[in-house]
Amino acid sequence: MPTLLNQDGFKFFFYANEHEPKHIHVMKNDAFAKIELENLRIVQNYLKPKELKRVLEIIEENKNEFERIWDEWFN
Repeated sequence: MPTLLNQDGFKFFFYANEHEPKHIHVMKNDAFAKIELENLRIVQNYLKPKELKRVLEIIEENKNEFERIWDEWFN
């Protein structure tokens, strides 16, 4: 389970046996979300609205790096 980033109490990661489309899992305490990288589409969400907003900002800021790591891991 490669961890991509720990920031503001959020853990951004993907699982070692993931599938397309490229997406990121995010956890904070017992809450989590799953977000596609290409368009920041929210696939699953159990975070609070304010937390989700921050998560989307962080993903947008790090999108290129997250995609690079995904590509290196799976290719």
